[in-house]
Amino acid sequence: MIVVPLIERKRDGDVLSQDEWQRVIDSYARGDIPDYQMAALLMAVVFNGLEDDELSAVTDAMSNSGAQLMFGPEVLPRVDKHSTGGVGDKTSLILAPLVASAGAAVPMISGRGLGHTGGTLDKLQAIPGFEVQLPLAEARRQVERIGAALIGQTDEIAPADRKLYALRDSTATVDSIPLMAASIMSKKLAEGLNGLVLDIKTGSGAFLPDAEDGLDLAETMVQLGEDRDCPTVALLTAMDRPLGYACGNALEVVESIEALRGEGPDDLVELVYRLGAEMLVLAGAEDELEAARATLEQCISSGDALEKFREIVTAQGGEAGVLDDVTRLPSAPMVETYEAGADGFVLAVEPRGLGEAIVAMGGGRRTMEDEIDPAVGLVIPVTPGDRVTRGQPIATIHARTDSGIAVARSALDLAIEIGSESEGTGLPLVSHRVTAGGVEGL
Repeated sequence: MIVVPLIERKRDGDVLSQDEWQRVIDSYARGDIPDYQMAALLMAVVFNGLEDDELSAVTDAMSNSGAQLMFGPEVLPRVDKHSTGGVGDKTSLILAPLVASAGAAVPMISGRGLGHTGGTLDKLQAIPGFEVQLPLAEARRQVERIGAALIGQTDEIAPADRKLYALRDSTATVDSIPLMAASIMSKKLAEGLNGLVLDIKTGSGAFLPDAEDGLDLAETMVQLGEDRDCPTVALLTAMDRPLGYACGNALEVVESIEALRGEGPDDLVELVYRLGAEMLVLAGAEDELEAARATLEQCISSGDALEKFREIVTAQGGEAGVLDDVTRLPSAPMVETYEAGADGFVLAVEPRGLGEAIVAMGGGRRTMEDEIDPAVGLVIPVTPGDRVTRGQPIATIHARTDSGIAVARSALDLAIEIGSESEGTGLPLVSHRVTAGGVEGL
């Protein structure tokens, strides 16, 4: 396929036909279009966007580029959740076992880290032996048997998006609303879902910092889902500070286990319940959000959610003993505290620079080929509005090298701002709810 004329047309703001997009996606998935040409076409989309028909064509082409998860009528209703990415966002690790323990099936296809944000698959692979690349048939059997599977894309599932996802991460073409929408929905529509919940991050640490852009993305994806018989709900949530305390792969696994024990940070736990309640209602396991939340709380307090996570870890070859002894997870050889430099109130904990620091420490990727160090990261138990005193430990650095310690300290110096008077707690944890019926401010 000769792609240069299509790049030129898209660069100049023209619309490509559905057939042209279908052929481009198919050709790239087969390896007939080189990365450098596809990157140029993606950049043209970043600048000029996609029309509705183009977006539909790209989404369907990627979704149909591989096999679909198909389930029989005897399987529980299937529901999934997807986040647009953030620093410290480990909700998927908690939600999958929690919602599965509450009576819905969760076939969750996740991704790796993008840019400064962490990825669910990288976090799961901090668990020794945990296998995320399951064949589709095996994933389906696992969902049928225990109600959940936490897997990545293989050559079977939306392989075109799998290639594009990695390419976007290394070519600065991540934060495009149509490309984000098509990428996310192509994977989710291949899962055989009865419902989908979206966590759209806004704020300084999000790919789309502005709430209006977040709403645009939410409405775009909700419509894509509704048009394809997958009822979809989106929540806009805060990413102007890290979610929870832990940032970094193994550290976030530890915090997820704590949350499943009922011991997680307040903001993380609240968001998990908000998202999980939406999932249960979409799946038909509960009729009302309030009742759904009560069910989720019971699953945590009874230990059922933690045991479901144990089932998932065991089924996917992971070392389930880490749920009882988190010291069996990878740990960094250097651990240092970071102290407040003044008395006052925490005014900001800017997440983007912290995420970039973790990447620089080895906890994320700069290129598609980079290996990840699962042990490095930060634990930051303060949030905007907290009062601190000079010399108080307000973060812990987990690093492999002296240079990693230095990178983390510099990032914390810039990210954590302390002032004499409180300026509030930042963005509301959940600001909007988007459904096919419209946008609701919360």
